[in-house]
Parts: sequence; C-alpha cells; structure tokens
Amino acid sequence: MWTQRIKTGLVTTTAAASLLLLAACGPSPSPAGTSSAPPTSSSPSASVTPSSPPATATTTPSPSPTATSAAPADATLCKAASLTAATDSTGGGAAGSIYEKLILTNSGTTPCVLEGFAGVSLTADASGEPIGEPATRETTTPVTKIELAPGKSAWAEIRYTQAGNYGDCTKVPAAGFRIYPPNDTASLFVAEPHDACSNAGIKLLTVTAFQAV
Repeated sequence: MWTQRIKTGLVTTTAAASLLLLAACGPSPSPAGTSSAPPTSSSPSASVTPSSPPATATTTPSPSPTATSAAPADATLCKAASLTAATDSTGGGAAGSIYEKLILTNSGTTPCVLEGFAGVSLTADASGEPIGEPATRETTTPVTKIELAPGKSAWAEIRYTQAGNYGDCTKVPAAGFRIYPPNDTASLFVAEPHDACSNAGIKLLTVTAFQAV
C-alpha cells in the first residue's frame, strides 16, 4: 500500500513539475492595459527657415521745389494821358434823372489797369473848375480790376438829376463833365451841356465803379 501511494505521489509530483516547467518556458503575458505595439516614433520637427528681415522701405526724397521766376509786374494804372472819354446817354431816364454810360478807352500802346471809381464833376468849360458837388459813389456795383488792352474800353454809369428838381438850387450852365480816372489827378473833358447848382450841398451826380465792356 505505501508503495502504491509513493508511486501515485511521484506521478503527481512529476506532472506538476512538468506543468511548471512549461509555464516557465512560455511567453510572459503582456500586462493588462498596455499596448504591445512598438511606440510610434515621432516625426522630426519640420525645419523652419527663418524669415528674412522685413525690407526697410526706402523713401526717395522729393526734389526741393525749384525757385519760380517772379510773376510779371501788373500793368500800369490807366492815366488820363493814355485814355479817351465819352458818354452814351441812350440809357434813358426816370423821375427827373438821366442815366448814361461814361466810357473810358485805352488810347495808348500798352495795356493798363482801370479799377474803382472816376471822379466826375460838372464844369463850365474844358479848362474850368468843377461846379458844385462832385459825383457821389454808388457802391452797389462791386469794384473789379480791369486790364485794358490798347483800344479796349470800360464803362461806369452816371446818373444826373435835373437841377430844376431842387428849389434852392442856384443854377449855373455847365459845358460838360470833368472826368478824373481812378487814382489820377489829371482829368479829361466830355462836352455835354447841363444845368449845375453852384451852391454846396446839392448832389446832382452819382457814379458806379467801372465795369468791363
């Protein structure tokens, strides 16, 4: 009986030893939750080419302004010596007044400038002194600078109020108008008979600024 138990235990022991030996020789099980795949090698970082430094904007200096030649001098003022004067009374009249154009023409050989108001008075003759009050300026027409080429004209409006409209007028016959161009002390004469008032304070004449024809 003991021999039988010894054999049976020997067989059992031998089988168990064989199982242990086989388990030891077999592959080790992978730990749970870990991947058996080899780690993926990370791709090499893409090489970055350093950007070129920004180009510095170059500003081409503007050329210095060249000196310009001085503007030509203005034409000289129109003077009595290079002007002729005339009147045009076709403008008619109303309420005891006569409206007419005073026309100055450049009779010289070079251009001249006419600007502003003429001095206008009634006079006894071409060389006589003015009679009564000079013309009052009518400022509703703007003053403009007019360049008169040779042979060209400009005009202003004269209003003459009849001397008979004033009961206190001391009437004196006048032979025409004495005309002083703007900015001139010399005068021109236009023959045109009218009654004048020799006493001060009565203004028979008004005149506008010159306008281009």
